[in-house]
Amino acid sequence: MPNSARKGKRYERELVNQCEDAGIRATRAYASNGEALGEHKNCDLKLSVPDGPELTVQAKRRANVGGYLTDEHTDLVAVREDRGPSLAVVPLDLFLDLLQRDT
Repeated sequence: MPNSARKGKRYERELVNQCEDAGIRATRAYASNGEALGEHKNCDLKLSVPDGPELTVQAKRRANVGGYLTDEHTDLVAVREDRGPSLAVVPLDLFLDLLQRDT
């Protein structure tokens, strides 16, 4: 198995562990194929928030991401493609905390 595939699987397991530590049930798709979870093939994880939504996650781990995505001076980064929807990028700890507050 190439190093990048192993790195990706480790990251997916890391995310599952972090979610479960926060009390959010997380399931990793077999072979990183969401079809194993009844979802689109791009889905890597499925999160089940107690009394809340079920969320699908695509996990990407890169050596570097754009510096604007990791601004340490803000809580959230909003990005949008031309003619696309706005997306919110938040640190995982903040995201999990927000999910826990909703329950």
